[in-house]
Amino acid sequence: MLNVSHVTKKYGKVLACDDLSFHLDPGTVTVLLGPNGAGKSTIIKAMIGFLKYEGEITVKDFSNKTPEARRLLGYIPEMPSLYPNLTVSEHMEFIARAYRLGGSMGRDAYQSRIEELFERFELTDKRKKFGDELSKGMQQKLNICLGLLPDPQMLLLDEPMIGLDPHAIKELKLLIEEMRQEGKTILVSTHMIDSVDMLWDRTIIMKEGKIRANLTRDELAEDGRSLEQLFFDMTEEGDA
Repeated sequence: MLNVSHVTKKYGKVLACDDLSFHLDPGTVTVLLGPNGAGKSTIIKAMIGFLKYEGEITVKDFSNKTPEARRLLGYIPEMPSLYPNLTVSEHMEFIARAYRLGGSMGRDAYQSRIEELFERFELTDKRKKFGDELSKGMQQKLNICLGLLPDPQMLLLDEPMIGLDPHAIKELKLLIEEMRQEGKTILVSTHMIDSVDMLWDRTIIMKEGKIRANLTRDELAEDGRSLEQLFFDMTEEGDA
């Protein structure tokens, strides 16, 4: 579904991503782990096409910067970026029009999806609230709904569970599982290992811009370590 090949990204002299290569298969959930500054957000922004980089990223054989690839990709950023003068409902309508969902889904279909997402993330009674009137937790719920509305074939989530209450975390996990069952591809970047321990098919662990581990759940089971043990072994190597 998505292929990252020898991707390198520098900010001045700082090497944020160092020759990264990996592949994400359809119908799988990959968990991208690493401490702060590992390069997780940088590679996600490169994948979605927000950054210039060296190397190649393709989505179903399309360059990730092409319109064909962008129709397949969805993105939920770590920090919500809402318009203070738009209501919750107007934010959703803005995304629907930007993605021309009236043509691909039909207006009734995307309106039904909006109502479903509002109900699942407890935003129904907040639909007339402005973006800057929402609490941080509610802003994150709206941020997630905006990313889910176009129903992308591949979804990139950057620290999606920060600030969410237990109900919203449960609903997000259910939605991720539903997407996986539909054959969609999901990448979740996080440092909250316990929040994703039951979700993943593959884990990629980064430190200092490099991939320290890339293995499936079955491969980790054969190794005999827990995901948490593997994470600390890979990220605390040499720290002493």
